[in-house]
Amino acid sequence: MDFIDLSIQKYAEQHTQKEPEVLRELNRETYSKVLQPRMLSGHLQGRALSFFSKMIRPQFVLEIGTYTGYSAICLTEGMPENGKLVTIDVNEELEEMASKYFVKSGTSNIIDQRIGDALQIIPTLDIIWDLVFIDADKINYSNYYDLVIDQTSKGGFIIADNVLWSGKVVDKKSNEDKDTKALIDFNQKVHADVRVENFLMPIRDGLMILRKL
Repeated sequence: MDFIDLSIQKYAEQHTQKEPEVLRELNRETYSKVLQPRMLSGHLQGRALSFFSKMIRPQFVLEIGTYTGYSAICLTEGMPENGKLVTIDVNEELEEMASKYFVKSGTSNIIDQRIGDALQIIPTLDIIWDLVFIDADKINYSNYYDLVIDQTSKGGFIIADNVLWSGKVVDKKSNEDKDTKALIDFNQKVHADVRVENFLMPIRDGLMILRKL
């Protein structure tokens, strides 16, 4: 992910609203206790997700890929008190940590945490989503998109993380890697989809922002 100049990254963080204390605590605990802590959204991207939520004001949010719960908490910041965020992850080992921070952040009342295969769970959710955040296994990005596009409200948003994949999407040497190829295919697919308008934002590891027409 470190393909953006680190001095620029640091400057951007210094001139971005600070993380809420509960998120700083979650950030520290993730880095001290969990493998691959860079999967955490972190300060800059977390504040971006918070801003998107505050601008969209979604009542119903779907998150595919909970990890330790950081991004879910950020996404709740613009939601109404009667909103609902469903977050799905296959890794049951991190369920307790995420749940602990949902309670600490005061968001457990609107977060519905599910453990299991998102491809199996999503079709059982009879909800029209105002905002969907995709941040799970890259191989299935296109499959997740196909599952949620018809369940996304008109004018609703889909955000997909890691779409630049540490710059590998433009590196011909990496194009044979299955995850890289899956992300290239996903980016091309949504860019050509007339049902949405899109904006690839080069923040951190890349966010594909989609708005359903």
